Amino acid sequence: MKRFLFLITALAALGCSSAPKDNNAGTQNDYVTKAGRMDRSRLNIGVYHLRPYARTEAHIKDLADCGIDFVICMDNDRQALDLFSKYNVGAIVSGIVPGWWGGDGDNAGKLAESTPLHKYEEAAAQFNDHPAIWGIDIGDEPSALDFPYYKDVMTKVEEVFPNQFAFLNLYPNYASVSQNTADQTKSQLGTATYSEYIDEYCKNVPSDYISYDFYYKNVGVTKDYQNLKTVADACQATGRSMWVTVQVNSQNPDVWITENELRFQAYSALAFGAESVTWACYTAGWWNNQVVDEDGNKTRQYEKLKRVNAELHAIGGEYMRYRCKGTSFVGFDEETIAGTGAESVNEYSDETFKELHTTGECPLLVGRMEGRTRKAGNAVFVCVADDPFDKSPATYTLQFRAGKGKISAYDGNGKIPVKKNSDGVYECSVASSQGILIESSR
Repeated sequence: MKRFLFLITALAALGCSSAPKDNNAGTQNDYVTKAGRMDRSRLNIGVYHLRPYARTEAHIKDLADCGIDFVICMDNDRQALDLFSKYNVGAIVSGIVPGWWGGDGDNAGKLAESTPLHKYEEAAAQFNDHPAIWGIDIGDEPSALDFPYYKDVMTKVEEVFPNQFAFLNLYPNYASVSQNTADQTKSQLGTATYSEYIDEYCKNVPSDYISYDFYYKNVGVTKDYQNLKTVADACQATGRSMWVTVQVNSQNPDVWITENELRFQAYSALAFGAESVTWACYTAGWWNNQVVDEDGNKTRQYEKLKRVNAELHAIGGEYMRYRCKGTSFVGFDEETIAGTGAESVNEYSDETFKELHTTGECPLLVGRMEGRTRKAGNAVFVCVADDPFDKSPATYTLQFRAGKGKISAYDGNGKIPVKKNSDGVYECSVASSQGILIESSR
């Protein structure tokens, strides 16, 4: 979608071992994807594109200082990779193996014919490893018609590149552009629906993650929620990790994504269980108003992104002690969540947290979080979703009841105060587009 949308615009004007297979997931392929050098136990933050004009040591130090853990669509620039190692940044490298992009769907189902497995073996034989190379990019937005062959490709790539994982990114549910027709969507996805597209990926491709990109500023929150729900459900059913790419730049050159819009995208993804968040684009890749402009200068997006990434890393330590087991919509209107297959509730309740809501009308995304170990207990991750386009931010009081465990809450600035009233109701202050983790320790 990235390259296709860029073309349309121009013409018009990423450790842990592999996740175990869920015993309730049905007959799935054994996952071959490995972490390699990527520490999958932490919340990872990536970006798309670091162009040659932004690869001086000062630029790469700025990249690391911005809270970036890895770069996608990096090339095999050894001098830059040396600096990546110095500043603890990883690269998912393109151009090592034959590239593949789904585009408008015209090449769907043709990967096996154009790129037999021996080409991947030949690429590996010529490869000179580097400690900063975490992953090998094997394709972007393929059709489901190519998923059966991608099983062989991913297995082969992870065999012949022993220190890297194979990275494959999928279409969003608008299957390249929001203006497309039903015929174009089918041509691009290779299936009649997006749910089928994700199902076919899970049946065929032996990864332990699902990676996709979604640019809500162009398409809106309803399809965003649909996409998050579809992928999150598939990840939870099959034991995969969820990786989401969101936008820091904009298609409209007159529009700059605000800091709260960055928060909304990232914290919405976390409410659905995302374990990796990638921003598009850091330098020129597609569209406008990147973090670093084509003269190599930081734009107004740099400090915004740096602050939001610092929040994500601050809350990420606690967040990654849990995994998401499902997400509820609280206080939403039917139109906003149409097509998700979910119904909104007035209050959220589970076995630990009861009657969670805000004072005042404020929709919440609430992820039910289960500890990765018994010691971790249970938690909820809440995204305050009242103002996705940062038009009128507000503050609210979040209220809930809880069991006997010790209650703690964290946001991007660390631990926050939670008051327990005389009637047993806990409460804390929350703000528009904020993410907050509330845990009940054992």
